[in-house]
Amino acid sequence: MTVVFHSDEVLPGLLDSLPAAVGEPFELAIADNAPVERSTAQRLALKHAAHYIALPANPGYGAAVNTAVARLAPAVQWVVVSNPDVVFREGAISALVRAAESDDAIGATGPAVENADGTIYPSARAIPSLRTGIGHALFASIWSQNPWTTAYRDAHAGAGETRDVGWLSGSCLVVRRSAFDRVGGFDEGYFMYFEDVDLGYRLGQAGYRNVYVPAARAEHVGAHSTQIESSRMVRAHHDSAKRFLGKKYQGWHLWPVRAALSIGLDARAAITIWRLSKSRPATP
Repeated sequence: MTVVFHSDEVLPGLLDSLPAAVGEPFELAIADNAPVERSTAQRLALKHAAHYIALPANPGYGAAVNTAVARLAPAVQWVVVSNPDVVFREGAISALVRAAESDDAIGATGPAVENADGTIYPSARAIPSLRTGIGHALFASIWSQNPWTTAYRDAHAGAGETRDVGWLSGSCLVVRRSAFDRVGGFDEGYFMYFEDVDLGYRLGQAGYRNVYVPAARAEHVGAHSTQIESSRMVRAHHDSAKRFLGKKYQGWHLWPVRAALSIGLDARAAITIWRLSKSRPATP
């Protein structure tokens, strides 16, 4: 299933890639977070015999995924969650399912995700801790190879071995339906960003494994929807980070930590937005 938001240009590439990636009959659902009259997504859903779910209130990525998954037949055991701007390589989804079927404890599998330039996106990462989270937040934009960012992004993501990871990018993953239902799906409190981190964390807490399978490949052709209203996206990212860290460090005795993280993330968001404003060309 996929969630679309003004995705007319990229959605056909995803849908056309699915038959060869799956290799057998499958059920398809498309959740539309920005439906318009006679939308391309709706026409494509009809063409591909997919469920089309119009969500005019735009509840966010995770909530849209949950709604779409609920529309799938109970017999569906494996759910492919994908951004509309992903193109799967031949056999990729079948490889992810086979890997997951090797152990009932595997809750989710994810492929190696290729950027448009052929580099590998760090789609399999560690669950952020206080140390790695703070180090990554402070230094990622000025020192790309700092040890905290390297640890968080899992430096061996392109090395080629199948292995357990903390979480898998929500842009492209396969989830065991029973595990997804057991943990309650995506946390709908996230509008966007960190819902995949949260899902991977909760799967791990429930005893499931998140497994990176780089033999399976997909190309992420571009995060088109997040290029709109970049200041809003920065705020959403940092608000989601605060939500996740607040959930992970819930104890009453950790309130000073939560307060410090909140202040730090708010400051980082403000600095990032200020830099964005300075980088934009002046209006004539």
